[in-house]
Amino acid sequence: MTPSLGKKFISELVGTWMLVFFGAGAAAVTLVMAEGEPRATEFNIGIGALGGLGDWLAIGLAFAFVIMAAIYVFGPISGCHINPAVTIALWASKRFPGKEVVPYLVAQFIGAFLGAVTIYGVLGPRGAMVGGLGAPAPFPGVSAGSAFLAEGIGTFMLILAIAGIALSKNAPPGWAGLVIGLYVAGCVTTTGNIAGSGINPARTFGPYLANTLFGGPNLWGHFWIFLIAPIVGAVIAIFLFDYLTATVQERSARQASAGS
Repeated sequence: MTPSLGKKFISELVGTWMLVFFGAGAAAVTLVMAEGEPRATEFNIGIGALGGLGDWLAIGLAFAFVIMAAIYVFGPISGCHINPAVTIALWASKRFPGKEVVPYLVAQFIGAFLGAVTIYGVLGPRGAMVGGLGAPAPFPGVSAGSAFLAEGIGTFMLILAIAGIALSKNAPPGWAGLVIGLYVAGCVTTTGNIAGSGINPARTFGPYLANTLFGGPNLWGHFWIFLIAPIVGAVIAIFLFDYLTATVQERSARQASAGS
């Protein structure tokens, strides 16, 4: 029996809440722990000699583990998009019904906001004022163009990973959570210190809005990067995947038809 739209809505909301609380929360906790320690800039993530890439790897793994769990729990219910860029790309490629796009997006943005509020509830005012509730933003010396490119490429590769391991008929079953989660960990490790590796408009929106309410940094001037770049990267990726795999899909369809 197909899950109702209401159940899908709840799944997307809770899944995105998990993503922000554990993923963005890991970034916020890192910054709170680093308070008072020597850092390259006032915005830099890094705890003394143990900082830098090691911190980003830890944050990336936090995202990986929660994404794995969410996919295995909510995948059978809603598909576990938990990312507006994913939903829009699937709709653009005719893999997702238009009537469910808005409910999915609303659930994702609400879930992300609640996730950021939960970070604040756990860490208190320092979570917002020091940790920024894990909100991504271009790092010092990084131009808007570089941040846009990093976000677009990161989401482009995310959609290719999703398409290859979750959408393709030739994908081995049961591996989606692990592969997608580990990709996100790698992406965060590589691009985190460029723009925070948002690659998800909802994941950015939630902390931005909660920071506005709780006295954190005002980063809304950067939001266009984290809204547009992931969507552009995602849509390009899904159409490229369809173009590259069209012959394979047609051959599989012919083989299935011949065997029936």
